[in-house]
Amino acid sequence: MQQRLQPEFDLTIDPETVRQFVLKARAISAALNDDYDAGHEHEVELDDQSRDRHAHDGLAEEEEQNLTASELRALIEDLNVDEAADLLAIMFIGRGDFDAREWDQAVAEARPRINKRVSTYLLGMPMLGEWLEEGLEKIGA
Repeated sequence: MQQRLQPEFDLTIDPETVRQFVLKARAISAALNDDYDAGHEHEVELDDQSRDRHAHDGLAEEEEQNLTASELRALIEDLNVDEAADLLAIMFIGRGDFDAREWDQAVAEARPRINKRVSTYLLGMPMLGEWLEEGLEKIGA
């Protein structure tokens, strides 16, 4: 297990808020793949000799995924500039772009990227939940 560093900085974003983002991001990434087209039937292999046809209501499943994505998008868009910069810096550290000791550099890199599209940028990352969680662990939060 990795030893947590004692943070030498104050986070402007609550680590519990980031943990909620992790849960929502994981729920989004666990949703159906894009290749699972709405309204199509798919053959499901039950065992070596049995097969079943499975049809699903793609619209209902898509609405659930979009609800989670829209919730996370709204939460990210509600962050102030400092909180959003911290969130991006945590993601950068979790992704391995920066070491935890380079916190100030990570925040400096994140700050100019904060704009109206930051939520789209983050939601486009399939590993967002994992990177945020890893980043929190690395900074000891």
